[in-house]
Amino acid sequence: MTLLHIDSSILGEHSVSRQLSAAIVKQFTDAKPDTSVIHLELADGEIGHLSSAEFLALRGVEATEASAQQKVATNRRLLDDFLAAEVVVIAAPMYNFTLPSQLKAWLDRIIVAGETFQYTENGPKGLAGGKRVIVASSRGGIYSEGSPAAFLDHQENYLRNVFGFLGVTDLTFIRAEGVAMSDDNRGAALNNALSEIRSLAV
Repeated sequence: MTLLHIDSSILGEHSVSRQLSAAIVKQFTDAKPDTSVIHLELADGEIGHLSSAEFLALRGVEATEASAQQKVATNRRLLDDFLAAEVVVIAAPMYNFTLPSQLKAWLDRIIVAGETFQYTENGPKGLAGGKRVIVASSRGGIYSEGSPAAFLDHQENYLRNVFGFLGVTDLTFIRAEGVAMSDDNRGAALNNALSEIRSLAV
């Protein structure tokens, strides 16, 4: 089995989402030691915002400059890694009600017509079904359904829509929220999420 592990938090060892994603990956590798893990680190800035040359390359226009060609080759590898993975584990903290821009930059490279979705007479059709996607979500406040601030959630809702658009139906969120409200809240949220991870079927 191939597992793609994506970290996007800029907080390093202080990151809750990183702790959760690492625990999820460990749950899989402990149960299936032959799991092949591809780890993608987005916080190092290596994958920048999508350039015009990269955008056009995704639509079949060949890049001419050497620097652009290198980025196009990297984008192809990112897409191939996503397509090859049976399980995708994404550490996705909430930054200002949405995703880190680093994670959005990765998504821009896997949402590709003809690769992960296609246009049909009946509208778009996802081509990336059959994968299991598990999102390790962390939030400073409380934004889950039923909370007064739920309308500000452009993090999990966005990810649900994106992966649904790509045809992914097996999507799980492991959430730790309220982690910035107090040390007690942080500890309780982290413990609850880790308990959920230990119950994950692999």
